[in-house]
Amino acid sequence: MVTAPLTPPHQPPPHNAPWNHPYPFAVGDGEGQDMKRELRLAAIVLPVVALTGVALGLLWLWLAPRVALISTGKAVFVVDTEGEEAAGADGTFVLLALGFGVLCAAVVFLVHRRGGIALVAALALGGLAASALGWGIGYWFGPEHDVVAHARAVGEGVTFDAPLQLRSRAALLAWPVASMVVHLALTALFGPRDPEPDWPAQPLPGDERG
Repeated sequence: MVTAPLTPPHQPPPHNAPWNHPYPFAVGDGEGQDMKRELRLAAIVLPVVALTGVALGLLWLWLAPRVALISTGKAVFVVDTEGEEAAGADGTFVLLALGFGVLCAAVVFLVHRRGGIALVAALALGGLAASALGWGIGYWFGPEHDVVAHARAVGEGVTFDAPLQLRSRAALLAWPVASMVVHLALTALFGPRDPEPDWPAQPLPGDERG
């Protein structure tokens, strides 16, 4: 039994057939270059965003309300027990962190509008590191954090500021969450759209001849 060849002898096989290419499903050079550029940018974004935490810490140190303490010689008490200065310090930190998160996400989007998971991860990790750095700067460069020694130094009946503390550790998540949400929203609204695939036209069943 003799079978007819799939390709006539006088016609060479098409050069664009998938089996003629060693890697028919390999990623194109353009996509590979975009991925490399995204990874390089993410490697820059993470430390730059983290170092921005210095500005967060200095602003928090400047703007956060202080909790006034007083010593009786035997114990230290809060001057205004009904005051909201402690909650105000947390609120100030959260508002500043949200602002920095939105700003960093907008700047990164303007630099690289295509977005990408690497950039989102860099913004989140950098924002978390920046929040921790800002918290540390506000605490260590703020009022004396050894309350007992400070009370002895100022003397009995003299008011002094309590250490600048962050009561809620959840405030550290404000920056990374804001960065991720804003960057993803900007990418979804204003990022470039992927082109629609150009599918070859297929003949209808009624149009077939043969």
